[in-house]
Amino acid sequence: MRNSPFIAALTLACTLLGGTPAHAIDTKLPEMGSSAATIASPEEQRQYGFYVLHELRNQGMVLDDALLTDYINALGYRLVSYSPKPDQPFTFFVVNDPSINAFALPGGFVGVNAGLITTTANEDELAAVLAHEISHVTQQHLVRAVEAEQKYAPLMVLAMVGAIVASTHTSPGSTSNADVGAMATATGLMQQMQINFTRADEEEADRVGIQTLAKANFDPDAMAGFFQRMQQALRPGFDENDVPALLMDHPVTLKRISEAKARALVVKKEEAQRRAALASARAVGAQVSPMLRFPGSHISSSAMAAELARPSESAAQQHARSEAYYELMRERVRVLASTQPMRTAIYYSDNLHNTPGFGTLPNRYGQVLALVRAGDAKKAVPLALTLAGEHPDNLVLQLALGSAEAMSGARAAALKRYTALEGDYPDNRALVLAHAQALLQVNDLASAKLAQKLLRPQLASDDEDPELQTVFARACEIAGDRVRAGEAHADAAYLNGRAEDALNQLKDLTKRSDLTYYQRARIEARIAQITPVVLELRRRKIRPEDQGKLAFGAAE
Repeated sequence: MRNSPFIAALTLACTLLGGTPAHAIDTKLPEMGSSAATIASPEEQRQYGFYVLHELRNQGMVLDDALLTDYINALGYRLVSYSPKPDQPFTFFVVNDPSINAFALPGGFVGVNAGLITTTANEDELAAVLAHEISHVTQQHLVRAVEAEQKYAPLMVLAMVGAIVASTHTSPGSTSNADVGAMATATGLMQQMQINFTRADEEEADRVGIQTLAKANFDPDAMAGFFQRMQQALRPGFDENDVPALLMDHPVTLKRISEAKARALVVKKEEAQRRAALASARAVGAQVSPMLRFPGSHISSSAMAAELARPSESAAQQHARSEAYYELMRERVRVLASTQPMRTAIYYSDNLHNTPGFGTLPNRYGQVLALVRAGDAKKAVPLALTLAGEHPDNLVLQLALGSAEAMSGARAAALKRYTALEGDYPDNRALVLAHAQALLQVNDLASAKLAQKLLRPQLASDDEDPELQTVFARACEIAGDRVRAGEAHADAAYLNGRAEDALNQLKDLTKRSDLTYYQRARIEARIAQITPVVLELRRRKIRPEDQGKLAFGAAE
């Protein structure tokens, strides 16, 4: 690689347990200045984050599931709303990786590994992980760390992706020299560009995260509790194969656990005073000051008004309801992230028959999902019917039944179910996707047009979901709208890290003689957005077939 001016190098992975992020990256994006405040604008940081997310998708490292994505973002934003920067945009996603890890990217992108979610004992622990990562973003630890590492040679954006997934193996059966060489390069980059957050950064992330947990009505002791459970893996006699990789290099110390416990104790006292003041305000109907202050916190009038306007449901009831939903999502992660569907189905079946106390609602739900994934939907239907009958108001269980029906051939029953559910859950993304996919199985014009109608509002509110784009493209094809289908396919390709493929699809569309003025303007605007990314990939001599495959060696 020839020497060149320092190009923006900004994507790190802030790990929860070790404080060791992944590594700086190089991309044809704005140059960074010498101050953390000017390294990159918020908009530029979001560009970095989106690029890495798209590349992770290309490698199959993102678990794109509507229910899970909406859950992790709802949980994340619940915490963000009580963070020091509640207006900071965030994107939370689940990484399809069994290791115990979580990381933050520039622009508020936070990835949580499937293995971490299934390891957490309760939602408070998962919230603690997110609160820690959110704090790394809001406290500007990422840009500060990059500023400190500007002495290193510039690296590529794809190197960042390699750093994040370096511990994962290549796809089954893949033995190509390109794959092996790419992974070796990624490992070398990790060794060269290892950046440690300072002790002060980690302490601040713990402190701010614990405060955020308490304000959001989570257990502030959960962070110390999770640390402690992770540390137990390092007790005498542990199996090295079972130890989280992060703990091997960066163990959680007794000091960090004790400090987290001490901070939690202080925060609980502060929160008790704050809630007492809230109760007093409710009792007397006090007018909320625009900048009312409580010990250890500072809440705007809008946030306080939201607190005062909470429904009559008690905090304990809210917590129980939230915990029950988390438990369903944890089993959903376990099933969807499994690479051996048959073994997962056997896991649930054997334990339900042989393990006392295993027959909980979440585990029975997991069994239904596992059977459907293993191709035994007909066996899943009666089990799902029982669950849905016991909990008729639970959308997650109703969707599981609808999926089992659709996959078992009872499509009419699934369509009837989805239509009825839409009356109670209008515009729910998971429901809309499930309904649209069932409609497309009918494969006729009327069903395709109905699917288009259902999907358009979702696309208007979220154009960063590749599954939405793919399903919409299929609906447009069946409905005869070839132009819109082509646009959606191109968008899906781009979101999945295939920028050159997306650009070529859009350019092919511009050759059509039947485009309307608005169609052409829309397509050309998208071409203008994607072209800079493609030009940078070409400059790096990364072929279209190698995009997203950690092809670092061709860099200039």
